[in-house]
Amino acid sequence: MPPPFPHVDDGRGGHRPGAASARTPRTARAFLADYARQFGTLAGLVGLCGVLWILTPHFLTISNLLNVAQQTSINAIIAVGLTFVIISGGIDLSVGSIVAFSGVVLGSLLQRDLPLPLALVGGVAMGMGCGLVNGLLITLGRLPPFIATLGMMSVARGGALLYTDGRPISGFRESFRWLATGEVLFVPVPVLLMIVVYLAAHFVLRRTRFGRYVYAIGGNEEAALLSGVPVRFHKTMVYGVGGALAGLAAILLTARLNSAQPIAGINYELDAIAATVIGGTSLMGGQGTVVGTLIGALIMGVLRNGLNLLGVSSFIQQLVIGAVIILAVLMDMAFKQRKK
Repeated sequence: MPPPFPHVDDGRGGHRPGAASARTPRTARAFLADYARQFGTLAGLVGLCGVLWILTPHFLTISNLLNVAQQTSINAIIAVGLTFVIISGGIDLSVGSIVAFSGVVLGSLLQRDLPLPLALVGGVAMGMGCGLVNGLLITLGRLPPFIATLGMMSVARGGALLYTDGRPISGFRESFRWLATGEVLFVPVPVLLMIVVYLAAHFVLRRTRFGRYVYAIGGNEEAALLSGVPVRFHKTMVYGVGGALAGLAAILLTARLNSAQPIAGINYELDAIAATVIGGTSLMGGQGTVVGTLIGALIMGVLRNGLNLLGVSSFIQQLVIGAVIILAVLMDMAFKQRKK
C-alpha cells in the first residue's frame, strides 16, 4: 500500500507530512543514529544476561529463561499498547486499573458459565471500552492525556472495587486456566500470545496506513491534520488499542492467579512505560518500535528475575529499576542531541 502522503523528518526523530513528491532520502548517519539505540539496548540485554550468568549459574537455564519470558509476557503486552500511545504523542496512566476492571468483569462472566470465547471477548471489550473513553476525553473533551488517563485510573480502579465489593472472584474452569499453564511445543501459551501480539503490532505500525498516521500524529500533529489525516479518530483508536491489550493482559493475569483481583495491576502502568522508554520510544512522540519495546520489557524481566535469584531486597530492586529508567531517558536525550 503506497503511503497516503509523503513524510519528512520533523527534527525530533519522527516524521511529519510534507509536500515533497517522494520520501526524503535519509543519510547514512541518520540511519545509524536511528538503529544505534536499538542495537545498544539489545547489547545491554545480552550484557545483563552475561553478568547474571556469572553471578548465578541458575540464571542461564532453559527452564529459568522460559520462566522469565512467561513472567514478562503480561508487562510486554501492556507495553505494546503504551508504545502506540506514546508514539502518537500521548501517555496512558490507567492501564493498570483497566487490567483490574477487565479482570473482574471477565471473572464474573466466567462464573456465569458463559462460553469461554464470549467471556474472553467480554474482558477485552471492557478494556477497549475504557481506552476509547480515554481517547474521547482527549480528542473531544480536549483534556491533556495525563489528566484524562489519571482520572480513568481512579475510575476504573473504583469500578473494579465497587463491582466486586472489594472481594476477589475465583474458581474458574480448567480450560480457562490452560491459557496461563498450558504449553504448545514446550513453549508456554502466554509467551506464544506475546509473540503473536508483537508480530501483529509490528505489522500494523510498519505496513499499514494506521501505523503511518500514528507516527505522523506524534511527529507533528498540526501538520498531520493539515495533510488530511483524521487525527481525532486515530488518536481515539490508539487509546482503544491500548485498552484492548490491557484487557488481554487481564486474561493472562486472571488465568495465572486463578482469581480476578480488584486490586490487581497496581503500578503496571509504570512498568509498561519503563519498558517502552528503555526500548527507545521517545516520550516526545513520533519515534519508537515494538521491537525495542520487547527488548525493554525483557530487560525489566531479566533484571527482576536476576535480582530475585541473587536474593536482593525488593526495596533495592525498586532503586535499581528506577536508576535504569533514568539512564534510559538520559540516553534518549543524548541520541536526540547527536541527531540534531
